[in-house]
Amino acid sequence: MLLIIPAMEIREGRCVRTAQGVDGFGYPVDPVQVAKLWRTENAKSLHVTDLDGVREGRVVNGDIIRRLVQNVDIPIILGGGLVTLEAVRWAFDTGVYRALISAMLVDNPDELKRVIEEFGATKVVLGIYAVDGVFVRRGTMSSSGLTALSAALNAKALGFRRVVYTDIDAEGNPARVNLKILREIGEKTGMRVTAAGGVTGLEDLLKIQELERYGIDSVVIGRALYENRFSCQATWRRSEAGDYPHTAKL
Repeated sequence: MLLIIPAMEIREGRCVRTAQGVDGFGYPVDPVQVAKLWRTENAKSLHVTDLDGVREGRVVNGDIIRRLVQNVDIPIILGGGLVTLEAVRWAFDTGVYRALISAMLVDNPDELKRVIEEFGATKVVLGIYAVDGVFVRRGTMSSSGLTALSAALNAKALGFRRVVYTDIDAEGNPARVNLKILREIGEKTGMRVTAAGGVTGLEDLLKIQELERYGIDSVVIGRALYENRFSCQATWRRSEAGDYPHTAKL
């Protein structure tokens, strides 16, 4: 069974995308409130990206991230701006559960080795953003010179155990799910793989689930969740809007 992880993208202290409500009930742009929404809907983890951090190459929304950790009782995976050992150390000191590393793999592999030595391979994951199968730096969209598979193999050699793979277009937006590359990475590296972006509804989820035997065990979903594209969501949102009892602990 695939683990579904809601995506939260933060820019200038606000969620870039907010969830649609039910019968006019709106949801705030405050990241903490959105995180609580996903928790009441029984999310087991959150995938948080500091978009300002992606652009500037450093963590920008640190106060928001700290508030997220303090206000929800599920693991937070953080990406965006984690390009140095010091930044990764800050994330873990703040209470982040896992750090998503990307450009450091090619820009500063020696620093990345120190990250793994200090925190262990289970606490860091490699984020692969690929355009036409080529691993790119998300902030600048510049090519790393590596294919997505080569990047994953290099990460495995360093000790990584998990890859978060996102197929993106030339502007850096998530493209459709690339089942072929997901299978290739899982099959040829033996690593665990999280598919991120491009899921438009249940049909995409079912296709990804067919790849579980190759190590694809989880999926990060953003827009499709925020736009209520799964039938069970209407029930959850009505419950949230009506302030009915929840099983999840906030």
